[in-house]
Amino acid sequence: MSPVPTVLDDTLLDDPARLAEADTAGLLRAAAMAGAQVRSTAEVAADAELADRLDLGRPRALVLIVRPGVSRSVARLLYALLAPACPAPVVVSEAVPPWIGALDVVFAHTDDPFDRELAAGVERAARYGATVVLSAPNEGPVAASLAGKGVQLVPRVPVPPELTFARGLAAGLLTANALGLLVADVQLLADQLDSEAERGHLGRDSFANPAKALALRLADRIPLLWGLDPIAVAVAQHAGYALGSFAGVVADIADYRQAMTRRALRQAAASSSGERDIFADPDFDTDLPNYRVLLLAVHSGPAADAARHDASHTLPGAGVVAPADEIVGDEPVRAGVLALRFELAAVYLGLATATTGGGGHYEPASA
Repeated sequence: MSPVPTVLDDTLLDDPARLAEADTAGLLRAAAMAGAQVRSTAEVAADAELADRLDLGRPRALVLIVRPGVSRSVARLLYALLAPACPAPVVVSEAVPPWIGALDVVFAHTDDPFDRELAAGVERAARYGATVVLSAPNEGPVAASLAGKGVQLVPRVPVPPELTFARGLAAGLLTANALGLLVADVQLLADQLDSEAERGHLGRDSFANPAKALALRLADRIPLLWGLDPIAVAVAQHAGYALGSFAGVVADIADYRQAMTRRALRQAAASSSGERDIFADPDFDTDLPNYRVLLLAVHSGPAADAARHDASHTLPGAGVVAPADEIVGDEPVRAGVLALRFELAAVYLGLATATTGGGGHYEPASA
């Protein structure tokens, strides 16, 4: 498979009727329900009395379990948000560690109710007295493994598993809030996700639609998504996952400083970060640049501004995607909005290139 789309129908992006017809799986509508996912997760957490059940004092450790799917992106983003100032150790692991005990809290997000490895880990964590928060469907071995010994946050908004990032993030933020490890405004996150979905609505033209504009910037290029801060790197990882899921696009994900140490790729990126010649013939101009460098930034403040200035000077043709320039909100909110923008862009790019995405088995709700 080519790492980038080969045929882009850019006229489709500004034709709402054709877009709606092409989106047979209802992916755009599902992606736009990110805010609803956050609100419903908060409601489930309130019904489950999450805050009261996690009123345990400072845990010995918070263990974030990584499983296939968006779980990896969720865990990495939660770690990036928590680690710099967290009063307790935060551990990211693909399995429940052997040292787990009664003073620890385990958080896991999955959309696979039949993940037997996770089920075994959850069962062991609960048996050893750890507090478990599980964001998962209420069926299968995973749900059964909890056996009433933890808190399960069951999804109420049906979306494809590739688009449950907002639900997983909300569940993790609510867990961290309840433990006193973070202060995140989950309601504001839901509101801003709704606003981003409105800005990215299929009826808005590309020049006024940040998701469509982003899709066009990524079209016919190999995306190099380089984060200027750890939170942005975590969001870039989810962006790469979304592009692979819905547009069949392979993206390079890296911390900007690490990316700069890869000399050959850095030089190629610097030489190809400008716009293509619209009169170039791809059959003969085989040396045409085919990279698109996007510098992602979530942090704000003097240090973040200095990093952006340095990166923009080193790669003057690179684009900068910084939600702090557009919206009001703390870092979890900005990260969530940026993740949704890439999800929508990936769906738009997949539709415009007739690429089959990862949500083909999703049946949109009729309501």
